[in-house]
Amino acid sequence: MTNLFNRVTHKLNFSIVVLAALMLAATAPVSRAQTNAPAAKPAAPVAPPLSPEQKAFVEAAHNAPPDAPFPKVDLQQLNKDGSPNTNFCKVNGGFRAQHEAFLKRKAEPIGVLFIGDSITAGWNGGGRAVWTNQYAKLDAANFGISGDKTEHVLWRIANGELDGIAPKVVILMIGTNNNGDTAPHITAGVTAIVKQIHEKLPQSKLLLLGIFPRGALATDPKRAKMAAVNAELAKLNDGKKTFYLEIWKPFLAEDGSISKEIMGDALHPSTKGYQIWAEAMQPTLDALLK
Repeated sequence: MTNLFNRVTHKLNFSIVVLAALMLAATAPVSRAQTNAPAAKPAAPVAPPLSPEQKAFVEAAHNAPPDAPFPKVDLQQLNKDGSPNTNFCKVNGGFRAQHEAFLKRKAEPIGVLFIGDSITAGWNGGGRAVWTNQYAKLDAANFGISGDKTEHVLWRIANGELDGIAPKVVILMIGTNNNGDTAPHITAGVTAIVKQIHEKLPQSKLLLLGIFPRGALATDPKRAKMAAVNAELAKLNDGKKTFYLEIWKPFLAEDGSISKEIMGDALHPSTKGYQIWAEAMQPTLDALLK
């Protein structure tokens, strides 16, 4: 009887120990590794499939030829927060706003008109002091938009930017943002703009600037392409209505490099860079304004 009692007691004690261990494990704190384990990242937003019309538009935007008008458009389906971009496949809002501002600017006198991309637009930034000193007295207007390609400028012209004005001189520099196109295609785009300027502004003289050098080093392949384009653009100089001017050497060091002091990103002029541009261009501009 005593032995039976002892066996039962032993089994009971063992069961209590096991149960206590299980309870302790259940209440034990989670290990540091488990606590600090990174949460699973939420799945990236997935854009809905394009409609046939949207597919056609996106393809047309990506393949827009440099010598035909095409607006700058939004091709991102989703915003950064993953929400739908309501402006998808529509004219870019900033581009449209600047275009509309240029249309309003035409209500005031325009003696000299600058047309171009961000390098031209930069007269309102790093070049502001030089602009105020050199060009404000000429009733100058700045029709430069950051990121513009030749096809964008052609669209702006087709949509009224040159209608109803008669500047004495138009200064055009465009094409660096078409760097993904071939040199002949870039040349065709700039040439188409030159033609449109003369058709819209038959009394104006055109100062056609060669595309500025880009890339910190002389060996940058973009330099070779821009040089090839400029060689063709120089042939448009007729000494009557179109006057070509290339400004490269003033921006370059002896080894052909571009210092950060002149172009911080080897593309956009600094305040000193705009001063260099103005000084190099002034003699030609003075002659055209006579």
